[in-house]
Amino acid sequence: MADIKDMSKLDDKALQHVAKYFKALAEPMRLKVLNALQDGEKNVGQLTELSGGTQANISKHLSLLDQYGLVKRESRGNCVFYSIADPSVYELCELVCGQIGVRMSQETDISKLFTAAQQSAQ
Repeated sequence: MADIKDMSKLDDKALQHVAKYFKALAEPMRLKVLNALQDGEKNVGQLTELSGGTQANISKHLSLLDQYGLVKRESRGNCVFYSIADPSVYELCELVCGQIGVRMSQETDISKLFTAAQQSAQ
């Protein structure tokens, strides 16, 4: 079995699974849903209220997140509750958010330098 921590050793089938995992995270509404679940399980109605989406839309996103193993569902009576199945998704998101924050800060610094240079040239 390939070492799944070393992406260079993954075969095409494994890379397809990795790509699907990232695709599941590539939708802002799904990220909102994951954020809402960070502090505990919720049902579709609660997630709809917290995310601002429609019930049908949230259900669709939850289905995909469940399909890729990011959330788990538990039926209780006529209600279904969702919770995080893979808590490491938050570590990944924090890593990505940190990198985006650094890049945005650098872009802001460069923009300020460019603006200052334009103003002194006038």
